[in-house]
Amino acid sequence: MIDLQSLLNDESARRAAFPSCRDRVFFAHAAVAPVTQVAVEAMDSFNRASATGELDYGEVFLRHMDRIRGAASRLLGGVPEEFALLGPTSLGLSLVANGLDWQSGDEIITYLDDYPANVYPWKQLERLGVRIVYLQPQEIGAITPELVREAITPRTKLLALASCHFLTGYRLDIPAVGAIAREHGLLFCLDAIQTAGAFPTPVAEVDFLSADSHKWMLGPSSAGVVYVAKARQELLRPSLYGAWNVISPNFIACDEIAFEPGARRYEPGVLNAAGLLGMEASINLLTGIGIDRIASRLLELKAHLCEGLDRLGLRIAGPREGSAASGITSSTDPVRPGRIGELYQLLHDSGVVASFRHDREGRPYLRFSPHFYNTHAEVERVLEVISEAGT
Repeated sequence: MIDLQSLLNDESARRAAFPSCRDRVFFAHAAVAPVTQVAVEAMDSFNRASATGELDYGEVFLRHMDRIRGAASRLLGGVPEEFALLGPTSLGLSLVANGLDWQSGDEIITYLDDYPANVYPWKQLERLGVRIVYLQPQEIGAITPELVREAITPRTKLLALASCHFLTGYRLDIPAVGAIAREHGLLFCLDAIQTAGAFPTPVAEVDFLSADSHKWMLGPSSAGVVYVAKARQELLRPSLYGAWNVISPNFIACDEIAFEPGARRYEPGVLNAAGLLGMEASINLLTGIGIDRIASRLLELKAHLCEGLDRLGLRIAGPREGSAASGITSSTDPVRPGRIGELYQLLHDSGVVASFRHDREGRPYLRFSPHFYNTHAEVERVLEVISEAGT
């Protein structure tokens, strides 16, 4: 176990472990996060071995990949054989969309204002006669179990939801929605990229899950995980085929297609090994600290940030506390919305990395997403820059 408080109290250790905080305040982990130093070292070690031809892509390589599946299961639950090592998130969601047997009239419940990666894989199924049912919450991202239940009809086949809204930070009640899915005999697919590594994201409640590591998992882009529950692996047909997921003795193609066991059946070719080793190193760091401890820390930083943004006259979207709150805090100016763009640029010029986002109506937001290793002093620095801009 890693002592989080000791790490936070030792500035030199914090900067060594998280290079992004050496010369800037990085509050954009909901976008593309910087990788950890341990991830850099894991990837560098692999790349050095690649340069000298020392790598064995046979059984040794497969054992390394199985070890990474184990890291994924420690983070999210389930068993290693239920994880395919694929990113980005949209790839995993597309594998689910394209691998199920759809009939004209089947319905999928999803949300049009989710990040597009969790919209288009489902929308394209309209060509097969599938009906896409869009939830319509009262507030952006506020997907509640009650709202989901009300949308279910006898034709509903799949719930395709995000674990957390990318703009307003509303977190989904995954156990409650999972219970509804089981009650109605529905499949449940989760876009988990905005909670994996930040908040508990239990795969026990879902049938399918996809998450790249480049946000809260603090890994590189295009290294991720796709979870397929063991009970659903015969139901979800692989839609990508190659020499790695179809059994090919001595690399010779067979007359009949038989898949490798477990979630390996969804991995058609050589994996992004360097990236996955980096992802594994960061996951081990996160699980060493403890996801519950990380979640508590994120809500602690959020409370500090919200208090300051209130004081500065900015309006905060989404929940501030409780089970629906997350590490994402988006704010806008209710009087002068155009000022948000100016503040974003000022923050950028002052060494503060945040995100600039818009809702469907075009309203601009400053989105802040600190991680557990960020400090209260950094929160104060962000607030100081905004305050200095005046009104």
